[in-house]
Amino acid sequence: MNGTRRRRERGFTLAELVMVAALLTIMAGMVLPVAKYTVKRRKEAELRLDLRLMRNAIDEYKRLSDQGMIEVKLGTEGYPPDLETLVEGVSVVGQPVKRKFLRRIPVDPMTGTKEWGLRSYQDEPDSDSWGGQNVYDVYTTSDGTAIDGTKYKDW
Repeated sequence: MNGTRRRRERGFTLAELVMVAALLTIMAGMVLPVAKYTVKRRKEAELRLDLRLMRNAIDEYKRLSDQGMIEVKLGTEGYPPDLETLVEGVSVVGQPVKRKFLRRIPVDPMTGTKEWGLRSYQDEPDSDSWGGQNVYDVYTTSDGTAIDGTKYKDW
């Protein structure tokens, strides 16, 4: 055979293309649930951080009121009257400037709003309504369930 032999055409066969398409479909099917849980896990971490920041601010306000550094109004038990007070700040005895506890009220990552569930010191621990006397605790108003099976409201 003196060079007249036909060279095989280069390219992919239909079977090879079908196999590659099937593998890509399987891999995409595996990636989508992982991406979904990654977004949910990120929102849960943000929620935990926001709750911790607000609860630490409430605790710091209470600590200063227990030390007599902040004027305590009757019926508040030394807790802030609302979340806005933690942002606006309060006058501290012996200091010319206001003491602020939060830069801003964080946005609830589960609801996308700045509306948080509040509990006062006088409310029941599992109460869903705020008595309005003070802010003892804060929680999300989302009815969602976390990856670990707990309700976000219970965090």
